[in-house]
Formats: sequence, C-alpha cells, structure tokens
Amino acid sequence: MINKRLLIKALLAHSDENSFYDKKRKIDLNTKIGKAKFLKHISALSNSNPKNNSYIVIGIEDATNEIVGVDFFDDSKLQNLVNAYLDVPPKVTYENIYFPNLPEGKVVGLVTIFPNAMATTLKKAIWKYPSGSFFQREGSISLPKQRLQLPLADNHHRVSQIETHARNSIKLTLDRVMDFIGQHNHKLVSEYLVFKEFFVVCWSGKQKKVKNRTYYSRVDIELINEQVKLFYSNLDEVEIAWTKDEFLITEYVQLGVNPPLRFYPLEEVKINFLDNGSYTITSQLLFEPPQIDKKLLHHRLNTLKALIDKLEKQAPLEPQEKEALPKMAAQLMLCSLNGIALAKRQLERARPLLKALGEDHYQTYKESQRVLRKIKYNT
Repeated sequence: MINKRLLIKALLAHSDENSFYDKKRKIDLNTKIGKAKFLKHISALSNSNPKNNSYIVIGIEDATNEIVGVDFFDDSKLQNLVNAYLDVPPKVTYENIYFPNLPEGKVVGLVTIFPNAMATTLKKAIWKYPSGSFFQREGSISLPKQRLQLPLADNHHRVSQIETHARNSIKLTLDRVMDFIGQHNHKLVSEYLVFKEFFVVCWSGKQKKVKNRTYYSRVDIELINEQVKLFYSNLDEVEIAWTKDEFLITEYVQLGVNPPLRFYPLEEVKINFLDNGSYTITSQLLFEPPQIDKKLLHHRLNTLKALIDKLEKQAPLEPQEKEALPKMAAQLMLCSLNGIALAKRQLERARPLLKALGEDHYQTYKESQRVLRKIKYNT
C-alpha cells in the first residue's frame, strides 16, 4: 500500500514539474476560470501519460517548494465534474494528505489521474477554451495542441520507481496511530480500528447522545496506512458505525430559520475493505432540502441583506445582529435551496465580510459552499 505522504515527498524531492507531475498553491473550483484551468491540467496530464498515473499536488509554494497546505477539501464527486466536461475522461481521485507540520485542519491535496489509453478533449466549452480543445504536457506546462504530439515521453518506469519508494512500513503506521491519539485531547472520543488485519482507521470526535443515538462533532477520520484524511469538520454532526468489513459515516447539516434548528441527513459515505488488500469508497446523497414558507424565507433574506449592508458600511451591529452572524451563511444557503435566486448573490456578498471577521465566521461560509457543491455534483 502506498503511503501518500511519502509519495508527495518523493515527487517534490526527485522531480520538478514535468509531464507526469504538477504542483499548485491552490485550486478554485467555485469559478469558471478555476474549473477551466483544473480541467486543462487533468486533460494534459492524462493525454501525456497513457501508461502510468500522473499527479497534481496542491498546497505547495511554487517558487520554494514549501509545503504550506490547503483546507480539507471534501468533494467525493470531483469525477462528476471531469465527466461533465471531458470526452473520454480519465479516472480521477482527490485525497487529503496529513502532514504533521501543518496547522490543524490543513492538509496537502493529492489529485491522481489514472492511465487512460485514449486521448481526452473538452466536450463543451468553458471559459476561453472551446469545445473540442485538446491539451498536452510540454515539460512543466499544459498547452493546447491541434492533435496528439508524438513521441510521448515514457514515464512508466520513473513513476513506478517513485511509487515503490513510497511503500508503507509498520513503524510509519504505528507512529502515526500514536500521533493521532496524542493529538486529540481528553474531551474527545478517540479510537483506532483494524480491518482485514491490514487497514488501520483512526477516528476522533466530541460525543453527544440524543434519544438513544450517538452523534459526534469535531470529527477527524484518517486511513493511517496511506496518511489520508477521510473526513474532517468542526461544525457538522456525524454518526459513525462499522462492521468487520465496513466503516460508515453519515453526515448531518443543521438548518432552519428560527430556533430550534434541526439536523438533516446530508450524505452517507461507506468504506468497504476487501480481502485482496484494497478498499472502495462509495457515497450516497441523502439530502432533501426542508421546504419552508416562502414568505418567511423572503423576510429572513431581507433581514440578512440589511445585515450585509451594515457590514459593508462597517456600521456598528446590534446584539441580535451579532448573534445572527454564525447562522448567516447556512440561512442564505437554505433560501437558495428553496429557489430564491437572490440568496446566492447575497451569499457571495457575504464571503469577504465573513472572512474579515475571522476564521470561525469564514468557516461557516466554506461549509455552506461544501454542501452546495455536494448537492450540485450529485444531481
């Protein structure tokens, strides 16, 4: 099994950006430009590496190669974006890789593009790239081409060597289990589980019991063998269950206009561990937006719009307005999910304002975007 942290270190140490490897400070899939650039690199790497994996490492300073990290990116439906825009799309995964020197919640993103024997092109236009655009790597750059430029560099042996050097060891596994347990304080439940005598899953969370059911917040789940974070959140409520073969995560989101807010199931993620030393991760969207009286929602939207106006003008806030700030993003999201188009615009207005108020407030905006992204790519 490949230790993905060692793999990233090997890519950074032994290779500058090339025809099978690219690095980014960050990616932005919330804009057309960001999506277009990401799809360009996916297409170019796939076309240049029909016989081996290729990689994009995210959270790296380009000039210095410093590992600075990015936010945990929970998007199990990234493949849907690739499938929607690319003709003959490659299989693509995005994994959140733990590095001990990074702040809590920060990881390094690893995009793996699996071998695809056929050339891939854009099947519909996005940003400045027209339908039918073809891309290929030329050294460290992804360039538009008229057709496949031959001969291709044979990267199979080089990539195989790098992946072989990143194989796991018992010491690395045990060290990380001890690190994980030690990082989570006594107020959190922390456990490790072993599946098929091979896979080690560590998880931690703040426990809460409601009507004979147990929920967790501040949840952190990691597949230790590969140094991959499977789930991370400070805000959501999660149910956790397992059998001898499976680990099951059910995520809930808290929504509503007036207290008390309710928790609604968002997504179920199932990790199935197989006898042959592999595993699969499947997800199912469970979310059904609560249908709320439109008159009440329009009233809430007007109240939130007035609050955003005051924030933009840097006017002093009333106590009840300060109390409304942590719920602003979720309530604007709720309005949007109920078909009120103006709510999305107000949510974008709120983004820089919440960011200026500090990480706790900005996290509520990022959580709302994560939920909206899940819903979009699942439907």
